[in-house]
Amino acid sequence: MQIAEPLQLAIDELSKLPSIGKKSALRLALHLLKSDKENVDNLVNAISDLKTKIQFCKNCFNISVDDLCSVCENPKRDRSMICVVEEASDIISIEKTNEYRGLYHVLGGVLSPLSGKSADNLNINELVKRVEKGSIKEIIIATNPDTEGETTSLYIFKLLKPFNLKVTRLARGLPIGGDLEFADDATIGRAVLGRIELL
Repeated sequence: MQIAEPLQLAIDELSKLPSIGKKSALRLALHLLKSDKENVDNLVNAISDLKTKIQFCKNCFNISVDDLCSVCENPKRDRSMICVVEEASDIISIEKTNEYRGLYHVLGGVLSPLSGKSADNLNINELVKRVEKGSIKEIIIATNPDTEGETTSLYIFKLLKPFNLKVTRLARGLPIGGDLEFADDATIGRAVLGRIELL
């Protein structure tokens, strides 16, 4: 069966989104086709606004609508610590915990020679410049616990070593509610190494 060209174009574009296959794209396109024009226009405008109204913070590279993001502008944040993350989406995850009150720095990825990502492609030099200003006392490295994340973490640690600051890494281990029998060896090993004393 031949699909109408506008519908096929919508399916093709929707299937380019992460985690959206051709079947899901078809369902979404058909849903949009059946929706009120106002709802579709609202979606189109919202997507357009992502590209026209969103920018990256000039200080930390977080998502922002202004030159500085809401975290960098907030005078109540602890300006002596920076949490280094791979992507701006990681900030959203950390902020949901309500446990961290410092600043952030978004690298824009991780070191990955196979993918062509070197230190020059990341916001690492900008992090060093922030540290050079002298008000930072601790850097928390919150890259993912995979090969690229670990490599990036070590690279940043070596770069910051001359500054004599406290450089920490997010704890890793067993998730709450997880079972030992289903955890992999590396996760169990990290949990044993990162154990904490009960008070």
